[in-house]
Amino acid sequence: ELKNPLTSLRSAVETAEKVKDKEQIKKLMSIIQHDVQRLDRLITDISSASRLDAELSRSTLEKLDIGVLLQKIVDSHRLSLENKDDQKKLDLFIPKNQNLYILGIESRLAQVFDNIITNALSFSPDGGTVSVKIADFGSVFTVTVDDEGPGIPDNNLETIFDRFYTERPRHEDYGSHSGLGLSISKQIIKAHGGKVYAQNRKHTDNTNKGARFIVELNKAE
Repeated sequence: ELKNPLTSLRSAVETAEKVKDKEQIKKLMSIIQHDVQRLDRLITDISSASRLDAELSRSTLEKLDIGVLLQKIVDSHRLSLENKDDQKKLDLFIPKNQNLYILGIESRLAQVFDNIITNALSFSPDGGTVSVKIADFGSVFTVTVDDEGPGIPDNNLETIFDRFYTERPRHEDYGSHSGLGLSISKQIIKAHGGKVYAQNRKHTDNTNKGARFIVELNKAE
């Protein structure tokens, strides 16, 4: 993963030494800047991932309300959506009058849900809706995040959680993501004794109508 942008960077630098046309030099400088940013992003995310296990093993789980946590994250994303022109919607469904406590590390769980919701919004079309729902299943709470995007290739429903796997919407720049977000999310949820996995939502004719991410977390006793 590091060698790809390094190879591109080396090629651009070597070419820039030979080119005299200002427009060509400008394009090469843009490539160099992009590759440097990509390297910085990769190194930062790799460093974060390598420290994560040690950090999680030292951290103390605290009792927290998963509904309150998700409300904060959704409110933050809604504020961001208000400043955009694509009119995407973000809905949150929380059970009323119910104890929604789990044991967890708030900052790390926030990182997981922020990542999943951000992905869902990026894949949803203009005017689309992302739905976040908390449900009670006995000993666990599930949080589902549904989008109205193209869905996930059926043979990649598990590999999307592998390190460096990345499949982004066409409108996003290549290399703008390290491919570590979902891998780190899975690592965090596993440390909490939970599960995270993906499915495709289907129309009656079996075509995809969007992706669904499910996070299962144990209730606090």
